[in-house]
Amino acid sequence: MSPGPPRGEFAFIDWLRRRTPAAERVLIGPGDDAAALAAPPAPLLVTTDMLLEGSCFLLAEAGPRRVGRKAMSVNLSDIAAMAGRPLAAVVSVGLPRQGGRALAEELYLGLREAGDPFDTPVVGGDTNTWDGPLVISVTLLGEAVPPGPVRRSGARVGDRLLVTGSFGGSILGKHLDFTPRVREALALLAAAPLHALIDVSDGLAADVRHVCAESGVGAVLRAEAIPIDPAVSRMGDGRPPLEHALGDGEDFELVLAVGCEDGKPCLAAVQGLDAAPLVVAVTPALKQTAGVAADRVGASAGVTFRGERGV
Repeated sequence: MSPGPPRGEFAFIDWLRRRTPAAERVLIGPGDDAAALAAPPAPLLVTTDMLLEGSCFLLAEAGPRRVGRKAMSVNLSDIAAMAGRPLAAVVSVGLPRQGGRALAEELYLGLREAGDPFDTPVVGGDTNTWDGPLVISVTLLGEAVPPGPVRRSGARVGDRLLVTGSFGGSILGKHLDFTPRVREALALLAAAPLHALIDVSDGLAADVRHVCAESGVGAVLRAEAIPIDPAVSRMGDGRPPLEHALGDGEDFELVLAVGCEDGKPCLAAVQGLDAAPLVVAVTPALKQTAGVAADRVGASAGVTFRGERGV
């Protein structure tokens, strides 16, 4: 019987280094005490997200490669939410003692599948083993693109809210298999002044509330204009489709606030992108009164904020 591949952290680092291509801005990659990157000319963006088995994913159902993709993609989505350009990632993993090396390899391949389309290499990190379930944390570095970074705090009275994609039912697969809207965010930034931007992780209603709270404004969401994902029809829990669209979370679409005159340029900006759905108007205007309401057939009703991360 052949002995199989070498085991241990250093053997894994060697395996990883052989599979990590050179990148222009990476001066020192995996294998040294620290990575070194050429500093970007614009402000540096930093985001991090930790995923826990049993809370953020079910490993037996998802498989480690999809988990790796999600771990990278949620961070790419945060960079998109600032209309930034991703640069590089560092990854820390807590591996279960049994099968840890095979898990680590599949996680890395998933990270690469999500990061490579956006020229985002893994430049370092840490691995450890323990008696608990899988834990993976990704920290992603990006750069602001002028005139950004776009924050969630700049929405103005009279703005329109636009969204990419559709909402609800992400637990049936989208929360693992989504494309971060990095290209869309950059195209939108080039097309028109973006007053505010956020990615939808907590739920459409909750994340619009975050924009309103940070900006000191309110919003009315036109119920008939909210794009409901087809997956909602398969939820089978008796909840209304609109409730799913407003509150399920982990859609990882973008919500942007723009001046009323900039809606059409934004619509045009994303139509040529392969992965981009049309941007649709959600509300005719932000209003001065704080808070968020959903408007159906002329009657406004308070929104229940149900969005929570988790499986």
